[in-house]
Amino acid sequence: MKPVTLALSAVALLSLAACEGVPVGAKVDEGGFGNSTMNNFLVQTGQIDATRALGERFAGEIQTTVTFPFNSAQLTPEAQAVLNRQADWIRQFPEVRFRVYGHTDLVGSNGYNKRLGQRRAEAVVSYFAARGISRARLEALVSFGETRPVIQTQAPEEQNRRTVTEVSGFVENHPSVLDGKYAEVIYREYVKSAVPVATVIVGTPPAEGGAPSGGGSAPTP
Repeated sequence: MKPVTLALSAVALLSLAACEGVPVGAKVDEGGFGNSTMNNFLVQTGQIDATRALGERFAGEIQTTVTFPFNSAQLTPEAQAVLNRQADWIRQFPEVRFRVYGHTDLVGSNGYNKRLGQRRAEAVVSYFAARGISRARLEALVSFGETRPVIQTQAPEEQNRRTVTEVSGFVENHPSVLDGKYAEVIYREYVKSAVPVATVIVGTPPAEGGAPSGGGSAPTP
C-alpha cells in the first residue's frame, strides 16, 4: 500500500504546484458569482436604473431582432419563431412595457423607408397582440427607416431590414410593481420556479401491515 500512497501524494503535490498563484476558488467562480445579488442591491438603492437592468436581461436572454424580406413587412417563419420567444418572455412580466423599432436597408427614398419601417414595427406589435399581449404595454412604435443601418451599404442588405424589441419602462401604477423595484419582480419569478420536494419524517407510524419506521425492525411474532 505504501507505493500507492506515495504515488497519490505525488499527484497531490503536482496538483498544488499547478494551482500555485491561482486565487482560491478560481476554478469555481469565473467572476460572475454574486452578480445577481449585487445587481438587485444596486437597483434597490437607485444606483442602477430598473428599466436598464431589465432591458439588459431581456437582450441577454432573448434574440431581440427579426429581419424581413426585401421591400416587405411580412413576417417569415424564422421571424415568427423569434417573436414567439420574445412573447413568452414578455408575458412573464406584465408590469413591463416594450417598444418596437422598425428599420430598413438603404434602397429607396427616405420617406418610403420611414413608412416601411413603421409597417414592420406594426407587424410585430400585431403579432404580439394576437398572442395575448396588450397593445397598451407596447408603449410606442418607432421607425428609424434607413437611418441606422447595421451594415453601411447602398445594396439590399437583410441585416438592415429589421425590427428591434426593447424594454421601455414599467406600466404606471401596475399592482405588481412595488416602488418600481426590479428585485421585487425578479423575486416573484424565483418563487414561481421553485420545485416542491417530498419531505420524509423519521419515526412515522408504519402503514398497515408494514414495519415501523425509524430504523427498527418489527418484533418477531
